[in-house]
Amino acid sequence: MGSPSGSPTQATQNGQVREAVRTARRIVVKVGSSSLTTAAGGLDRDRVETLVDALTSVGAQVVLVSSGAIAAGLAPLGMVRRPRDLANQQAAASVGQGLLMQAYTEAFARRDRIVGQVLLTVDDVTRRAHYRNAYRTLHRLLDLGAVPIVNENDTVATEEIRFGDNDRLAALVASLVHADLLVLLSDVDALYTGNPSRPGARRIDEVHSDADLEGVSLGRPGRAGVGTGGMITKVEAARIATGAGIPVVLTAAPLAAAALSGDPVGTLFHRVRERPAARLFWLAHATSPRGRLHLDPGAVRAVVGRRASLLAAGITAVDGSFAAGDPVDLVDIEGHPVARGLVNYDAAELPTLLGRSTMELGPGYEKEVVHRDDLVLL
Repeated sequence: MGSPSGSPTQATQNGQVREAVRTARRIVVKVGSSSLTTAAGGLDRDRVETLVDALTSVGAQVVLVSSGAIAAGLAPLGMVRRPRDLANQQAAASVGQGLLMQAYTEAFARRDRIVGQVLLTVDDVTRRAHYRNAYRTLHRLLDLGAVPIVNENDTVATEEIRFGDNDRLAALVASLVHADLLVLLSDVDALYTGNPSRPGARRIDEVHSDADLEGVSLGRPGRAGVGTGGMITKVEAARIATGAGIPVVLTAAPLAAAALSGDPVGTLFHRVRERPAARLFWLAHATSPRGRLHLDPGAVRAVVGRRASLLAAGITAVDGSFAAGDPVDLVDIEGHPVARGLVNYDAAELPTLLGRSTMELGPGYEKEVVHRDDLVLL
């Protein structure tokens, strides 16, 4: 929940310049649809220009995660509001993504900067080969001095394999590129304890842990009707990023320049841990399980306590329809997920393997069901 955009005069109200922001050398910035477009008028070029001004004013490398493709395609297709069905969303994205990139390409070019488009699906960050390719592409663009502009590939993503919102995508991209800072820009100026138009609502300047969020009432998507998020998705994205060792600033798009210069605008979420292994962190937060493997108590102790690979001997049942390489949850005897991993066998193969040792299974079944390098505890 937050108040409307705010003004640059708020830049000094929270104290001194934020050192974590000022020293960042690689920054991921996410901007929402409502900050770039309207349902009636498509892209707002003035807003795009203002954003690009802010992004090119900093000395750090910048990755931009930009919503707006679906919203930009509404007006050209004669749609008055964001469609709910996937087919129309994909049609609008197909039209709007080109318009969005054209606007960014022209705006950055006026400031002598090159941009590169990177469209991602969940598969691009959960399967090993895709993950490595996304990593290489983003890092090479940065090395070449280009500004990667990332969006979900809405034209081909299905309901089952969507990120769901670009706040979460931005947090995952920040982890992927080893960013020093994530900035979430929207149409609200900060996080509040409730609706700021109501008595008693308090602005939250800094968040050190979940304890600082107790009693906070999180709002729904904005009134413009072009976005999919809301404050709840931004707080969840902040949890993901800070859990990856990356601080987060949440503020309004008109305050982007102030936020990127380290002025204490918006809400600062402090990181809660050092940076973990990137790929396992990604597996925990980017994937949705395609099935479940039920473990006996001994297998739970081995996986959780000793961080061992999962063998067929410790599995009692299999749920779901999945293929080798898909993410699956490992659950205890009460059905509670204890880990997530990439399975080495199809769902159809596993039932005949359950409870049997590798020696019993013989040639062709030497692989672990889930190798410990492809497994993360939940």
